[in-house]
Amino acid sequence: MDLTGKTALVTGANRGIGRALLERLSELPLRSILAGVRDVDAFQALDIDSGAAGEVRAVRLDLSSQAAIEGSCAELGDEIGEIDVLVNNAGLMTGGLLEEQSLDEVYAMFQVNLLGVVHLTRRVLAGMLARKQGTIVNNASISGYAHFPGASTYAASKAGVVAFTESLRRELRGTGVHAMHLVTPGVATDMLGATEAVYGRHMDTSGWDRIAPEQWAEKVVGAIEADKRVLGPGGRSGLAMLAARGPAFLLDAVTARAFSRRPRR
Repeated sequence: MDLTGKTALVTGANRGIGRALLERLSELPLRSILAGVRDVDAFQALDIDSGAAGEVRAVRLDLSSQAAIEGSCAELGDEIGEIDVLVNNAGLMTGGLLEEQSLDEVYAMFQVNLLGVVHLTRRVLAGMLARKQGTIVNNASISGYAHFPGASTYAASKAGVVAFTESLRRELRGTGVHAMHLVTPGVATDMLGATEAVYGRHMDTSGWDRIAPEQWAEKVVGAIEADKRVLGPGGRSGLAMLAARGPAFLLDAVTARAFSRRPRR
């Protein structure tokens, strides 16, 4: 997709990958970039160079419930139908042994990671179909493919994102609207640190990939411009993705060495 003059909405745009995506997109000649955040007042504005994006503006986007999403979309008004690129980046993480996970946290995670993605995509899609153009980008994570122990509920939410995006992509064939999912590796953000703290109780995380959010944002924007179907992670995460596509015993062998039901620390 040629991003010149387009409008993009990035969810979870206050920090980490979302913030890096805003910064990279702001360097390009988009008409408008909407930064979807829960707290607009806490958003730190970006400095935009001359000749780059027309504006980067924070908008309230709460994915915590069906009613909250509808309320956020209502506040956007006509702009909800003018979005050319939707990046469903916002996400929550929980993990550990299933019997020890908080059900409240599990429900909240599925709401944001999967139901919120489906709901917001549905609301934005009508305008894209009417204009016969648009790109939907969903953050599926390496966990959507490589289903590691200790990540049962998180992996389920991200596998759902993969299935949703691939089914939707085929459904949209011939409409001019494109769907892509991101197999995001370990990106050096606060969320990765929290993830390592949770999974590290039962799994050796020392071999995880760690790339800068700016590096990943560059790849994501390039994939949007190239109309890719999927953006793979590369590195060790790429190998894990390949192993997950093969016979189950391959990933079983890897996880057996890395995982222990007894806490490591």
